[in-house]
Amino acid sequence: MHDGTLLRLVIIPPLLASQLVFVHFVHGDQAMDAHRVTLGRTAGLFIGAAVLRLALFTIFPGLPDLLTGRVEVSTPVTSFKRLQEGLFLYNHNVSPYDGGVYHQSPLFLPLFSLLPSSTTLPIFTYLLYIAVDLLSANALIKIAESGEAGSSRLFTSPRREKRWSGYILAAVFLFNPFTIATCLGRSTSVFTTAAILHAIAKAVQGAPISAMIALSFASYLAMYPLLLLPPLLILCYDRQTANKATKSALAFTAKHFLVVAGVLGALFQMSYLVTGSWEFLSSTYGIQLTLSDLTPNIGLWWYFFVEMFDSFRSFFLAVFWLHLSCYVGGLSIRIRRQPLVVITLLLGIFTIFKPYPSIADVSLFFGLVPLYRHVFPLMRYTFLIAGLIMYASCLGPAFYHLWVYAGSGNANFFYAVTLVWNLGLSLMVCDLTFAVLRDEWEVDRPEMVGKDIRQI
Repeated sequence: MHDGTLLRLVIIPPLLASQLVFVHFVHGDQAMDAHRVTLGRTAGLFIGAAVLRLALFTIFPGLPDLLTGRVEVSTPVTSFKRLQEGLFLYNHNVSPYDGGVYHQSPLFLPLFSLLPSSTTLPIFTYLLYIAVDLLSANALIKIAESGEAGSSRLFTSPRREKRWSGYILAAVFLFNPFTIATCLGRSTSVFTTAAILHAIAKAVQGAPISAMIALSFASYLAMYPLLLLPPLLILCYDRQTANKATKSALAFTAKHFLVVAGVLGALFQMSYLVTGSWEFLSSTYGIQLTLSDLTPNIGLWWYFFVEMFDSFRSFFLAVFWLHLSCYVGGLSIRIRRQPLVVITLLLGIFTIFKPYPSIADVSLFFGLVPLYRHVFPLMRYTFLIAGLIMYASCLGPAFYHLWVYAGSGNANFFYAVTLVWNLGLSLMVCDLTFAVLRDEWEVDRPEMVGKDIRQI
């Protein structure tokens, strides 16, 4: 063999190997540095959000109680003041549901009884609510980083590269005034929000059992998240199918439906052990089904049923609940290829049409909408939507004050501005639905990209 050839055979392979090892270590170090930077930014964001909330809690000590009494923040099924009433009865060995004031889940009572009194030492309660907000933001980061919003198993958007990072979505959620007001008002909706976001996060990560457990907790706390079960099952099934071979859709659905039923059954049994009776079922879920408490809120139900004749009440309750639930099947079938979109749209619909909505529901919906930045250019009424929501956000508290405190208005003042508020949210849901469907349509009909759609 020629000496030059022998030299090349002996020297070149070790050189190539050393270069590959060098490149690996360089890129590995770069990846680790990028990961450290991301973790540092996220930690800074969380610390900033926590410090802001803690500062508002301490610098303005009267603000939490003020927000707790606002109908935009608290409802009969999420109010912290009502929770305190139930906790007082619970600590004195009296049924928390005897007074007809407490309408929340029984398992809140042993949780909050472990904390010092919120009147003498409120810092621990503040820290609990801040921690729950941060957990929700962390789940939102995982949802954003999964890329599910732009690329699912059955559909990939050509615009998917236009998206915000999880860091930006978490910042939008944590510094949203509605999220901050909900935290300061200590509404128990924050626990439902955290459970829903963790259910979605576990679903996109391919952990369907954990997703079903989280959804069960959300449904136990607020009942309405149970309507998210069909699209969440679709999302879990798609993720499982994309990662590995899975069972048939029917077997998959039956298995995870039983998981939800089992977890809910266990939670109900624990609630029975806490309260000593099944009275909590009618006091927590029955009040939402029958709307027996007509305290004003930012929803559409209360004023309608204030004016309703008793003979028609049962009929319209059935109609309202049917209207709320009928969107689940239609959206799950029509937008089957994008189950995360279905979940987002349903949360927007629940914000409008559920019996006792609050700004906590709006903050959850607004936290998920930025996932679809890639279809924002296809939306048509963003300026109108922003104007309506800001208009109603400013005038809502003013009109409620004129009605309840100043005595210079009536219920029509406040209900009129809630109609404007829900009109803005309805336009937002419809416009996002249009943008998502237009994005799908342009993939199926590439020759129509950029062209106007006209009804013939």
